Amino acid sequence: MSALPEMFDLSGKGAIVTGGAGLLGSQFCKTLAQAGAGVSIVDINAAVIEKVAEEITAAGGKALAIPTDITDPASVEAMLARTLEAFGRVDILVNSAALDPKFDPDSIGEQGANAFETFPLDGWKQALDVNLTGMFLCSQAAVKPMLEQGGGSIINLCSTYGLGGPDQRIYQVEGQPPKYKPVTYTVTKAGVVGMTKYLATYFGTKNIRVNSLTPGGVYNNHDQQFVEAYAYRTAMGRMAKQHEMNGALLFLASDASSYMTGANLVVDGGWTAW
Repeated sequence: MSALPEMFDLSGKGAIVTGGAGLLGSQFCKTLAQAGAGVSIVDINAAVIEKVAEEITAAGGKALAIPTDITDPASVEAMLARTLEAFGRVDILVNSAALDPKFDPDSIGEQGANAFETFPLDGWKQALDVNLTGMFLCSQAAVKPMLEQGGGSIINLCSTYGLGGPDQRIYQVEGQPPKYKPVTYTVTKAGVVGMTKYLATYFGTKNIRVNSLTPGGVYNNHDQQFVEAYAYRTAMGRMAKQHEMNGALLFLASDASSYMTGANLVVDGGWTAW
């Protein structure tokens, strides 16, 4: 039986994190690097991932910033080639990239334009392309070296809104036009669970484990009214802190979860416990 610290040790492993410029994605990159993995930080935002890579290397970790369009097969294949050149292998893939209107308000229109009745078809297609097709392409690329190596771990980022519909009441502000979490977020995050289960059963005997991680709402300078409304809906009475998904991510990436596949690990402060 392995000692507990060894179960979480990622020394010598290669990891890819998409959405590495994001709030959680950047945290995941640092967590995997601290555990010993070489990390490819993947995002379309080159400037931010360069900064994340600099922070990791300054702390003694191994990281490479790779600007990538995850919706473009050629860009994904080029990213994979650079990862293999740098680290020699791919043991971990974290599919964290996704369009979320809190962080990408210009990508699908203003928040107030997210009413289902008038939601634009272009916005629908773009969210499917990034949130699901990008995950499909990155997973398809990463499993090839994983199969050659004899195994790996894929972690797909879901959301509580992929498990149930959003409570639109928490987005409303008295005296202001209605605001909505868009249909695309729930639909694509629900698709993440479906893809996770499919890949888990497809690769079940190939030692490639595939799980999803479902975070609750993470505080990111939200206004006080939203924080209070969100906190009221959780059993713990607060939003998550930015680092509070890191332990779950490391668990799923490491041998500590060696008999776990096709599962969805929910870390939501009790949002879905009601």
